[in-house]
Amino acid sequence: MWKDAHGNVLQDGDTVTLIKDLKVKGSSSVLKVGTKVKNIRLVEGDHDIDCRIDGFGSMQLKSEFVKKV
Repeated sequence: MWKDAHGNVLQDGDTVTLIKDLKVKGSSSVLKVGTKVKNIRLVEGDHDIDCRIDGFGSMQLKSEFVKKV
């Protein structure tokens, strides 16, 4: 079971927003606080969330940096 930064349970297909600016590894870009991420997919491993972010493409995020909308 995966939970967001506020303890809400996350499920596949949820929409979340970022609660912290995140640097994109291998790039000089930054994902800003409040960026909405739609239709997440939960996965096992180092990062909990597979997603697609407009303008950035496919990403992997950790659930501790998002909150459920």
